[in-house]
Amino acid sequence: MCLGIPMKIIKISGDKAVVSSGSTEREINIGLLKKLSINDYVIVHAGFAIEKLDKARAHETLDILRQMYE
Repeated sequence: MCLGIPMKIIKISGDKAVVSSGSTEREINIGLLKKLSINDYVIVHAGFAIEKLDKARAHETLDILRQMYE
């Protein structure tokens, strides 16, 4: 099973972006998706943005992951 994590885009440079979730930041490849902007949420898997999410769905998914962790 693969797990994709919702993360918020905080910086974009070409096909790369810096994303954050909680206190974690990482650089990912966004070349698979078009028309992404700062503050968009994306599902990140293996260093790639694979799907764009709306803010409500991203927060809902993050809440579920937090509950599973607890």
